[in-house]
Amino acid sequence: MRALDFDRIDHIYIRCGYTDMRKGITLYVVLSSMHLDPYQNALVLFCSRKSSSVKGLLWEQAGFMLITKHLDEGRFQ
Repeated sequence: MRALDFDRIDHIYIRCGYTDMRKGITLYVVLSSMHLDPYQNALVLFCSRKSSSVKGLLWEQAGFMLITKHLDEGRFQ
């Protein structure tokens, strides 16, 4: 597994509010509510209701990469 290259990311978007993580992150959320092109060099971040996990969606040449960070204790600000 290779490291994420932040130098090639043009924009980082954070979706305000929470995203229901049980349903998974779909491109529909990115396209309809955020009005973004999912194929641009952008990292889109989503937060869970309890703010204990964050997921990121990033387009790569071969497909989408889903990045997850979960805190066992505490919350993201």
